[in-house]
Amino acid sequence: MLFTQHMGGSLWPRNHDVPGHDVQGDSQGGLTVLPLHDADEPQLSFNDPIQQRYERIRPVLFQERTATERAQETDTHPETVGRLKRRFEQQGMLGLFPGSVEVLPARRRRRVPDTVVQELQRLKGLYEGFGYRELARIVFHRVECRIDSKTVQQLWEGLSSSSPRQLPLLDYHSYADPSQARLAVIELYFEGWHKSSISEFLHVSRPTINIWIERFEAENLSSLEDQSHTPKTIQRKAWMPTMGEIYHLQKRHPDAGGFRMWSLRGKTDLAVRTIERIMAVNREVYTDIPHVSKKRKKKAPQPHPFKAAFAHEYWFIDGRIMDFEIDGVKWWSLIILDGSSRTMLAGAVARSEASWVALTVLYTACLRYGIPHHLISDKGGAYISDLFEAVCVRLGIDHQTITGKDGESYKNLMETHFNIQRRVYDYQFSLSRTPIEFEQAHRRFLALYNSTAHYGLLHEKFAPPIPLEVLGAAKGRLYSLEELGRKFSRALFPRTTNGYGCVTLHSSHFYVEEGL
Repeated sequence: MLFTQHMGGSLWPRNHDVPGHDVQGDSQGGLTVLPLHDADEPQLSFNDPIQQRYERIRPVLFQERTATERAQETDTHPETVGRLKRRFEQQGMLGLFPGSVEVLPARRRRRVPDTVVQELQRLKGLYEGFGYRELARIVFHRVECRIDSKTVQQLWEGLSSSSPRQLPLLDYHSYADPSQARLAVIELYFEGWHKSSISEFLHVSRPTINIWIERFEAENLSSLEDQSHTPKTIQRKAWMPTMGEIYHLQKRHPDAGGFRMWSLRGKTDLAVRTIERIMAVNREVYTDIPHVSKKRKKKAPQPHPFKAAFAHEYWFIDGRIMDFEIDGVKWWSLIILDGSSRTMLAGAVARSEASWVALTVLYTACLRYGIPHHLISDKGGAYISDLFEAVCVRLGIDHQTITGKDGESYKNLMETHFNIQRRVYDYQFSLSRTPIEFEQAHRRFLALYNSTAHYGLLHEKFAPPIPLEVLGAAKGRLYSLEELGRKFSRALFPRTTNGYGCVTLHSSHFYVEEGL
């Protein structure tokens, strides 16, 4: 049978040296010339359909026949002959295969070592709940052969589970020596077994497996022996002196929460949660701790539009009327707060929230720390007065007001920090009997607040989270004392005299000598 090879788009017959003959080598190294069949002779029948297609187009390829002539000789349609010729010229012998047949290059099959198959057979005899990746990991640790999980799956599905179990004891509780049982757990784990497989195979819980592994990693083989259940460390307890210390703080600050009480105590030996538990016990034991019957529900936090990026960017000013009375009058507390460090910069107490009180607080804060960029307040009469607005304009302060009735109270940080004042020091304020005592208590509160930890600063990763420490030596725009006095001229202390010889300072009247 003639066989030809197509190279570079042309056909080269093996018998190109002897036209009309086929040259073959014999066993002695000589050549044997065989006559070729003539194309005009009747076509031979071939069992291979690919060879049949090639024989149909062979004379056309050698230009011995045209496609039409060859089609008549083989009883084939001319278009079929032409199509086979074109496909052969483009793809060679592969072009003669039917379109439904996919021709793939032969791949080299990787042989799996017998040790891998034997190990998988052993594992299947022990336990059938392995994962394929887990099996690949165990095989690598056991026979030092890397194998893909898909290959493991093919081999695993073809194995039988009739091999005998090869471990002497298959139950964690069947070992006479507990240390041997623990060693079995460690060995299986370091061979690549998953904890869930060890748990089901040895009938031991996952927490127990975790305990033995952690002990082995920390203490090696000594951890496998029986150990005493006696605690190695002394359990922390809140002794009576500590409970008494917190009790006295609760009496002074009955509405303070756990974090604020932890900060007021000034020690880190107890956690905030421990402080809260001690406070709960003290409330049940001691009846002389003042309580607040009204429980306030916490509102969901909202995004703050005046988030300060640096010190003295935003100041917040506001006033709060106190819950107690002095001589039948409820007094006010006015405070300015720095939005970045949460430091209370200045404060004052007065019978009313008047503009001169607000200007006094603003003057004190500017004298100590300089001029801020923005000042946030509500639309109270003290802050929208012409005198207050004129001072802000002269100082170059961007004064913005919010409306509490429209749900904007949360934008003024002083509203939130007045809750701290209420919970921490309202009980101390209520003990004041004169304005002087109230003013002194107010100063003590400002010093206490600025020198204790603030939860917001702790949440923002400041160390230490104390307002004065966070503020440090930062200053705003500075003015000299004389220039600052001119900015506040006739706004801070407008004094007038009347026809009766009295001096009027704000809403108070004095004789001339006392007023001057």
